[in-house]
Amino acid sequence: MAELDTRPEGFQRVSAALAARAHPHRPLWLDVAARTAQEAADALGVTLGQIAKSVVFRRKADDAAVLVITSGDRRVDEAKLKPHTGALGRADADFVKARTGFSIGGVSPAGFAPADGAPPPQLFIDRELFRFDIIWAAAGHPNGVFKLTPGELETLTGAPVIDVVQG
Repeated sequence: MAELDTRPEGFQRVSAALAARAHPHRPLWLDVAARTAQEAADALGVTLGQIAKSVVFRRKADDAAVLVITSGDRRVDEAKLKPHTGALGRADADFVKARTGFSIGGVSPAGFAPADGAPPPQLFIDRELFRFDIIWAAAGHPNGVFKLTPGELETLTGAPVIDVVQG
């Protein structure tokens, strides 16, 4: 456990959140930073679609964070997401960090730590992730990832599964 204690706070927070939920796979620390879905896929030797990337938006009505977890090979269609959330805007790096507790490139679907009492993000899972038996999500840092099934992601987050990608 001493090795975990030397890891960045976000990685430790995700590790603790997964352990608290008895997730069967501990997060892995990669030798290289994987700030993009493609970098993560390359580092893990998996297809781009198996990377469960986190895309954060800023809801215009109340400035809340909306997080969509989708396949690394897909792009979120904001028009498909809008009926679930209302109008959305882009989220810059400061907004993402403040509303999730993670920096871009390491936004995990678990272990949120919003600043200043803000609520955790509203979560959605894109159904395209269910094309795969195994997927990989960020674990609170660009070097951190964890393995799971799409069903485990649904259970872990409690997020609804919807169709929100282009095409």
